[in-house]
Amino acid sequence: MTKKIQLIAVCVLLMFASCSKDDSVTPGTPHTVDVSSIALNKSTVTLNVGEKYSLTATVAPENATDSTVTWTSNNESIATVGSTGLKTALITAIASGSATVTAKAGNKAITCAITVKEPVNVYDVYVAGYEKNTNGKSVAKIWKNGEELLNITNGTYDAEAKSIFVSGSTTYVAGFETNESGRRVAKLWKDGAPQTLQLDGTEASEALSVYVSGNDVHVSGYEGNSSYHNIAKVWKNGMATPLTNGSNSAEARSIFVSGSDVYVAGYEHNGNKYVAKVWKNNNLLYQLGISSKDTDAFSVFIADGDVYVAGHEQNGTAFVAKLWKNGVAEDFAANKNAQIRSVYVSDNNVYVAGNEKEGMHADAAKVWKNGTGTALTDGSAFAHANSVAVAEGKVYVAGDETASTNKTVAKIWINDTAESLTDGSKDAKALSIFVKAK
Repeated sequence: MTKKIQLIAVCVLLMFASCSKDDSVTPGTPHTVDVSSIALNKSTVTLNVGEKYSLTATVAPENATDSTVTWTSNNESIATVGSTGLKTALITAIASGSATVTAKAGNKAITCAITVKEPVNVYDVYVAGYEKNTNGKSVAKIWKNGEELLNITNGTYDAEAKSIFVSGSTTYVAGFETNESGRRVAKLWKDGAPQTLQLDGTEASEALSVYVSGNDVHVSGYEGNSSYHNIAKVWKNGMATPLTNGSNSAEARSIFVSGSDVYVAGYEHNGNKYVAKVWKNNNLLYQLGISSKDTDAFSVFIADGDVYVAGHEQNGTAFVAKLWKNGVAEDFAANKNAQIRSVYVSDNNVYVAGNEKEGMHADAAKVWKNGTGTALTDGSAFAHANSVAVAEGKVYVAGDETASTNKTVAKIWINDTAESLTDGSKDAKALSIFVKAK
């Protein structure tokens, strides 16, 4: 009996001990599962400016109580990150440089190194000009990336491709082809096919420059009249508008379209001297030259509302290269015999191309940047830089140089490095260059 009482007492004590135990788990509360790791699909990402990339995080274990991912970038001026809270975030490249993107879930974090670069475009380089054939006739040509792309004419009559513009994948070339009477006839070719330009009569004419804006094709040049004076003209979609009245000779050498405004550079003779001029929307904008000296304007370029014109002035027996900005002239190599044929403005830098004579040497091809010249040839042979274009800081020049064969070789220079387009067996010239991103 006593043993039974003792056993019951022990059981009661054990029961009370069990009931008084402190239990931290509240009945009905789920068990917490912590994040053990976080991983990314990429540890490094390289983007060009403007590109985007989706970065994905994987959180373990799958049944983690809170698998929310927080995304941050340590340099949002370089790369931003969106979609905080989700396992996929969109990285946007803002500017060149480096940034670190961090993904954090629970007390676990992981990083991805982001490198942003400036986009490097691959450019197509188009050149227009001519090369003599075996019969001595000039054949109008287009070269693309250093290789002959197209013979525009068949060589029956002389022809020259004076200017090229590429819109989309379509090439437009302005120039001339002589007829059976030996007179030059203004021509516009679209992918090598001749287009109609309105002409008044049977006198000589040339198309000297072409510019495409939207669906409109603008051409400048000249057409002679019965008084044997050239009339400066522009053509829009083939229809002609005269800029001068034909009482004195004039030529519209270069055309540029900015917005709805059409600018033309050239010259008009005043009965005594050639006077460089600029027309805007068919009306005279600037008379650049003075009446006592011959001046000529070969190229016009519009940038940020400013009008840049390249040309020259004749000073006695020498040519003085000129760049006009909004009608005000700046001399280049004023003490030397120099001419500039082309102007191009890029990133607030002004580039002009032409040729310069030093001492008893031949004309050397040259390009100037903001007035500082760089010789493309050494002056041992006659050379000319006829056209300049700039893309991503690279300077492209089309021109020619006389070879040891005594023939002119059509050439291009890319950042002063020369490439021959022809082999020197026949005379050839590269007259216009156009650079276009692929």
